[in-house]
Amino acid sequence: MSDGITGVILAGGQGRRMGGLDKGLRQLRGKPMIEWVLERFAPQVDTVLINANQNLEVYARFGHPVITDEIGGFAGPLAGLQCALSAARQPLVATVPCDSPFLPADLVARLDTALQARQAQLAVARTGNQPHPVFCLCRRDVLPHLTQFLAGGGRKIDAWYATLRVAEVAFDDEADAFSNINTPEELSAFENAR
Repeated sequence: MSDGITGVILAGGQGRRMGGLDKGLRQLRGKPMIEWVLERFAPQVDTVLINANQNLEVYARFGHPVITDEIGGFAGPLAGLQCALSAARQPLVATVPCDSPFLPADLVARLDTALQARQAQLAVARTGNQPHPVFCLCRRDVLPHLTQFLAGGGRKIDAWYATLRVAEVAFDDEADAFSNINTPEELSAFENAR
């Protein structure tokens, strides 16, 4: 595996579909969703950062640096990626969302293998024909390009990816691992599916 990967958990959204509640802090089976994510993600990377724009002191209690978007107004996952690339000290940055508590335990290794083999700028997980753009590994040197995209008003993650050399990595063997929890109903379904 590559030397030096900073892992970033994206928890910077407003949680609109969760009724305005911070998704990463919602309880699932007795612990906050971000704790489930940390348990699976932290062993895969060298350093963990948490990208959040509210409840900063609560996120800080999980023992990792908390970073906030440089762009105001809850600008989406690209704003979270931008601040992660700015804060990272390692050459590669891996991102996962705070609302996917069952993410693959081999996510970063598989993305890294594809990134290196295809000399890509960014590797992204895919199941079937569906890319999962917030599950990615990218080179830190894409930061100026991303900053320029955001400065020009760009916010759509797939529009930015279209400007890069991207390696899509099939995870059809672990498709359920990408289940994310956006609404109280989905949370309730996972709470009861033991």
